[in-house]
Amino acid sequence: MTGRLQIGIGGRLHRNTQARLQLDERLRALQPIDRFKAPPKGWVRALRDALGMTGAQLGGRVGVRPQTIETIEKSEAAGTIQLNTLRRAAEALDCTLVYALVPNSSLEAAVEARARKIAKCDLQRVAHTMRLEAQGTDDTDFESRVVAYIRDRLSDRDLWNEI
Repeated sequence: MTGRLQIGIGGRLHRNTQARLQLDERLRALQPIDRFKAPPKGWVRALRDALGMTGAQLGGRVGVRPQTIETIEKSEAAGTIQLNTLRRAAEALDCTLVYALVPNSSLEAAVEARARKIAKCDLQRVAHTMRLEAQGTDDTDFESRVVAYIRDRLSDRDLWNEI
């Protein structure tokens, strides 16, 4: 991670930069994410089995029929369960549902990668036009032009427009 984007694109400290850094810090505790991978039959079934609880017993605690527990467990394993249903099952198992979206890389790295992609795309488009007009640019300083473009031309709100 480079220092130039930590203070915000354009050299200005942005509220978004602080939010990204704070979220990155909080989300770091969830790494590596594979330790939270659901068991093959889902968490509800795994916890119920580990507790020695039958489907009928869990159904009684949730306030539904045993067949509904089977449906809940199957929908969780299939990834189609609704969060409120999963929350009710968790409470009946004396658990807390934890819900999070965990980025595959840091948020700061994602912003930097996106800024670099936009800068390279725009600068390559300009370089192509200039070559067509026999006004080619020197590729040796391309990286410094990318850094300058990010610093001088991009703002946080420009990053997620389609390119």
